[in-house]
Amino acid sequence: MKYRDILYQDIAYVKGIGPDRAKLLNEELRIFTVFDLLNYFPFRYEDRSVIHNISSINYTIEYAQIKGHIVNIFTDRFVNKEVLIAQMKDATGKIDLVFFNGIKWLSKFLKIGKTYIAYGKVNQFRDTYNIQHPEIEEATEETLKFKAGWCAVYNTTERLKNSKWRIDTESIRKWIFNIYQQYPQLQIPENLSKEIIEKNQLISREQAYKWIHLPENKEQINKARARLKFEELFFAQLDIARQHKKMKLSKGYVFQNVGELFNEFYNKHLPFELTNAQKRVIKEIRNDTKTGRQMNRLLQGDVGSGKTIVAVFSALFAIDNGFQVAMMAPTEILAQQHFQNISKLLQSLPVNVKLLTGSTPNKERKLIHEQLLSNELHFLIGTHALIEDNVQFHKLGLVIIDEQHRFGVAQRAKIQLKSEPPPHVLVMTATPIPRTLAMTIYGDLDVSVLDELPPGRKPIVTAHRYYSKRMDVLQFVKDQIDAGRQAYFVFPLIQESEKMDLEDLEKGYEDLKRFFSEDKYKLVKVHGKMSNEEKEAAMQAFYKGEAQIMVATTVIEVGVDVPNASIMVIENANRFGLSQLHQLRGRVGRGSEKSYCILLTNNLSEDAKVRIETMVRTTNGFEISEVDLKLRGPGELAGTRQSGMLNFKIADLTTDYPILKAARESAIELLEKDENLQFPEHWPIREYILQNEKEKPLWIKIA
Repeated sequence: MKYRDILYQDIAYVKGIGPDRAKLLNEELRIFTVFDLLNYFPFRYEDRSVIHNISSINYTIEYAQIKGHIVNIFTDRFVNKEVLIAQMKDATGKIDLVFFNGIKWLSKFLKIGKTYIAYGKVNQFRDTYNIQHPEIEEATEETLKFKAGWCAVYNTTERLKNSKWRIDTESIRKWIFNIYQQYPQLQIPENLSKEIIEKNQLISREQAYKWIHLPENKEQINKARARLKFEELFFAQLDIARQHKKMKLSKGYVFQNVGELFNEFYNKHLPFELTNAQKRVIKEIRNDTKTGRQMNRLLQGDVGSGKTIVAVFSALFAIDNGFQVAMMAPTEILAQQHFQNISKLLQSLPVNVKLLTGSTPNKERKLIHEQLLSNELHFLIGTHALIEDNVQFHKLGLVIIDEQHRFGVAQRAKIQLKSEPPPHVLVMTATPIPRTLAMTIYGDLDVSVLDELPPGRKPIVTAHRYYSKRMDVLQFVKDQIDAGRQAYFVFPLIQESEKMDLEDLEKGYEDLKRFFSEDKYKLVKVHGKMSNEEKEAAMQAFYKGEAQIMVATTVIEVGVDVPNASIMVIENANRFGLSQLHQLRGRVGRGSEKSYCILLTNNLSEDAKVRIETMVRTTNGFEISEVDLKLRGPGELAGTRQSGMLNFKIADLTTDYPILKAARESAIELLEKDENLQFPEHWPIREYILQNEKEKPLWIKIA
């Protein structure tokens, strides 16, 4: 039988499975073939290399494996629940095995006088020990061989465990053991070149599959995991590197000149000195846009690092060369903020800047459409309204996408179709992206980083206070306001409890009005359920200094820029994600005054404690993003769940940066040598890609 016939054989034909169990595996775990089962990797391992004497079991042993014969079986009641107790004896002593589930099945399976091997958690009750709900099997020669060494542990589902066949981790391990017994010459084809394997000191793919499931020691587990993680990351990086290369060859508009508008703005109207980081990034964008190839650049910059001014200079490159610019923001508030700031910056130049959002009046909308087609409108800022079919440009040369992770892939792609050849693309984010995510999700983009804050920006002092100290916090805020400052109070708002959260905000607003008397202080509130007119009026009052306090939900996470606001109090800060806390904190510290962010909480969970401690310890967004990645995992960060690149079976972006880096280097090196994988030594890679391309439209196209 050829290896492919074995690997793609129906799972029902594996010893111990059969059609009924196979149907359950199909439905619950999407396991259909032998190879699907081999690709169902364990999530941890148990050391079964030792069989303990029963008399040696004590409080120092957390898990124990024992072997003995059953001398007694009976049922008892424990906290109104029936339990089954089987007493096991070996040459040194006796111990109770306590079972809470599967009593009916166990009553038939366990026989007095028979010898079994059991593994489970040791529990102490008064002066005696027992093992609770152990895995248990008859101690045959085959079982003892199967149990030797390190045992893989697999995830299962409640439906599998509660089915009449009791499909658990033991079942899966046994079936994989049976596969290797049934097919001792089982071959798993190699999918890497000999050179890549040797250079990265990897074991063979065939060996890796056997050791990942049936290891004899820890070293075998580590080698198997390293090999399988590498290949998973290698093929993802190969795809990204190919896409990057393809983008580099895409034709783009040439911005030939650094023209009058750019020079006049730089020399006469620039309101502050550029940082070295801003100058570096502007130069990178300039170099991209004069090559005749389409620019695809990601601009990462922490809160307040000055991305907007870089966007303005990029737009002036385009406008000086006769092209139009579109800037797309995820919310109306942020689009309005960009429009106000950019209009103010460019007010002395003959640049026509307009705003287009869902609430733009029809008369203004019609004028925008006309001016776009006649090329009278140079710079259009807006929300997803920009991608509507009736928004047509005369000559769109540059698209700037802000807070790009909030847009879907289709939305980002659609705006690029407004021009042929496609416009240059600059995507910006104030959410720092951990390096492993950047290499995996944005590896097809060139990356620029603004790693320097503009001069005059003072570090924000962050403090954590429990609600027992709330009156002290309020008095501190009052003192700051009396000294001429303004303050934010931010309340959580999550979809699942939106109504309750808004009630909390309303209650908090009324409480604050009682403390900050209305005859002396003005408070405004902003939340997503208000009309645009109400929100705009509240924000304008705060922006102009007519109100001293803004009470808000996370609608102010982006888009509110008030230099005089120097205090932020975040209510129930434990309910916010780490990146969100960092974004919120970035609303203060925008002026020359010392600024404060106060995190108010009740008692904290372990995760919340890490988030709060991190916020107090550092204002470095990249450091914060790395901690956030460890806490939440890649799929929850930066809107990346939409990316198929994150659906790894075994690789872990929170811990596998060294492997990812090596995989990326190997992928880039391979494409430089043999882009279309024509060399015979690269045929295994080519074959694997072509095979997987049929199943997942993820892989690169081979010419």
